[in-house]
Amino acid sequence: MGKYRVAACPRPLTGGRFAAQVSIASGRGSASTDRVMRFIPDFPTYQEAAHYAIEQGLNWVRETTRTPTH
Repeated sequence: MGKYRVAACPRPLTGGRFAAQVSIASGRGSASTDRVMRFIPDFPTYQEAAHYAIEQGLNWVRETTRTPTH
């Protein structure tokens, strides 16, 4: 999304559930940054955790890149 690369990276939890987390990267080479956000809710499937993580990551990008209105 623009200059950001958003990737879901769910991780398995004990009991068969999955934690949602997302990586938001920008830049290249030594000027690159990578923010990883982990979320509290857990999910019954990998796909649900990935979907939630991507939604949250895209929301963060939208908020970060939004032009302030006066």
